Amino acid sequence: MYEAFYGLKEKPFSIQPDPDFLYFGRRHALAYAMLEFGIQNGAGFSVISGEIGCGKTTLIRHLLNQMASNITVGLVNNTSPDIADLLEWIMLAFGLPYDGKSRVALYDAFQRFLIEQYGAGKTVLLIVDEAQNLAPGALESLRMLSNINADKHQLLQVILVGQPQLRDLLKRPDLKQLAQRVAVDFHITPLSVAEVQNYIEHRLKTAGRETPLFTSAACAMIATASQGIPRSINILCDTALVYGFSSEAERIDLALVKDVLNDKAEFGAL
Repeated sequence: MYEAFYGLKEKPFSIQPDPDFLYFGRRHALAYAMLEFGIQNGAGFSVISGEIGCGKTTLIRHLLNQMASNITVGLVNNTSPDIADLLEWIMLAFGLPYDGKSRVALYDAFQRFLIEQYGAGKTVLLIVDEAQNLAPGALESLRMLSNINADKHQLLQVILVGQPQLRDLLKRPDLKQLAQRVAVDFHITPLSVAEVQNYIEHRLKTAGRETPLFTSAACAMIATASQGIPRSINILCDTALVYGFSSEAERIDLALVKDVLNDKAEFGAL
């Protein structure tokens, strides 16, 4: 709609996770470094948490794109408190047959898979997204799977990704044994005011815009209104570009952002 008017090749502020647009603020860069450290050093469990919309999924997508060829990855993102045991979902994540098998048969098949991968010189990595939704029993089943080792080598590495409630969940007394196996944990906090402006400029540049578009005052207002949450920033910036295009504004300034916020407050559904 507004792309050509503002010299953009594509929409810069989509709320869909796109690793091409990933902005490495200080906290995101540290989180990524911790994930890499955990994988390279054979961490049994790594935990990444953060508020809704803070960019956790985008970070994981970027990690997957950079994954070495000797790492076999399975991704579980259909989490629910109703899942008492994750083993069937894990088998599905790695493309292994699971239908009609008993619990013992599933465990044996997965253990054989881990040993086979280890023998081929591969690391097996399981990523569980939205892990805060899991029941304690499901998390405990993960701990049991992590007991499958070959001498000092960890055959299964697990990355748990979730909202702040995940940290509270892992502090439960009945999950103490799992918490003790977490070698890497990091909480992603919202972007600072300065980072919000850098974030906006980064996404615009990635989308093809070479010259500044949002004024510093507009970025500061967006930082305050969004509380530094990337998804909220994207929504506000996208709306501001629609407003700017409709009024043929060459820059997105403070007055235009105020119009967006006032209209959202008065006419928005949420």
